[in-house]
Amino acid sequence: MPHALFPTQFGTCGVAWNETGLTAFQLPESTEALTEKSLAARGRTQPGDPPEWVREVVVRAQLHLGGKPQDFSGTALDASCASDFQMAVYVQTQAIQPGFKKSYGEIARLMAMGNEAARAVGVALAANPWPLIVPCHRVVSAGDKMTGFSAPGGVRTKTRLLALEGAELLSE
Repeated sequence: MPHALFPTQFGTCGVAWNETGLTAFQLPESTEALTEKSLAARGRTQPGDPPEWVREVVVRAQLHLGGKPQDFSGTALDASCASDFQMAVYVQTQAIQPGFKKSYGEIARLMAMGNEAARAVGVALAANPWPLIVPCHRVVSAGDKMTGFSAPGGVRTKTRLLALEGAELLSE
């Protein structure tokens, strides 16, 4: 499966794909080598020349991380790397527009589940292979706290992404 690294204002990102869709998206690590290593750890990948549809995703990611928020909801994703439940969570998460947030419990309720499923939503989002494309950074705790972001940089990256998108952020 091929992958490509590309520069953004946040740092070097990576993307992997197959004929079905994106198989992974990697937010920047502290170095380009670590970004590539993290991307490769998600599956057997090797550098490749992205097809036009992947190049369009790359351009949109560069625009987004440069301060021009994009909607990635139409992006082709290879769902074979996620369970049906995870994909249902990801569909709800992709519906959150830039500058807005929802809680884990709100996502659970949108899936016709109770607040007790909020933890399962969080677990699904922690396994998200497409951060930014499936904007898990837009999902926050019920108290609007910045919690649970497993991408490089953790909560700091989550907060940076939300601020870049113009989301209202509360401080303690």
